[in-house]
Amino acid sequence: MEPFTILTSIAVPLDRSNVDTDAIIPKQFLKKIERTGFGKHLFHEWRYIDYEGMHENPDFILNKPPFRKAKILLARDNFGCGSSREHAPWALYDYGFRCIIAPSFADIFYNNCIKNGILPVTLKADEMDELFAVAAFGGSGLIAVDLDKQVVGAASKKFAFQIEAFNKECLLRGLDQIGWTLQHAGKIDAFEAAIAVSKPWLK
Repeated sequence: MEPFTILTSIAVPLDRSNVDTDAIIPKQFLKKIERTGFGKHLFHEWRYIDYEGMHENPDFILNKPPFRKAKILLARDNFGCGSSREHAPWALYDYGFRCIIAPSFADIFYNNCIKNGILPVTLKADEMDELFAVAAFGGSGLIAVDLDKQVVGAASKKFAFQIEAFNKECLLRGLDQIGWTLQHAGKIDAFEAAIAVSKPWLK
């Protein structure tokens, strides 16, 4: 995972509530276990007007030129609801998103984002309205997310957000839970060696 410190980008204003994981990455594309390659299918049924994904829907926000390179996604309540599929944050990350800002998230999706290098930020509904107004300017509507200070800045305003300390540290250092554990590999090996001597019947 890439460390997350400060991200400044235009934002995609996806003005929808209850965006579920099947909308984020439809089930027909869940045919592999690698984390890469899912970005091209992100929001497939909204981005394309044909099943094969050959013809873009020009009315969908992600297909409009100012937003194609955005790394921040704005959404409304209950983003990531539905199934627990980890492919949803895989698709978002593979496409290029590093931060999602919404008033609320489905719990499993929120945690899956953290484990896959995406920062989910929860803000109040009125604060989201202000961010949507900034994002509407397209290429000139920049939003800055500072994880260390836990602040989102846009149009001279700043909005504070909360994040659990362990999750924050993992994102700042670019570590998932396995990576965090492997930092202590030496201590783990020493403990197992000591257990093998003191309690050999456990082997």
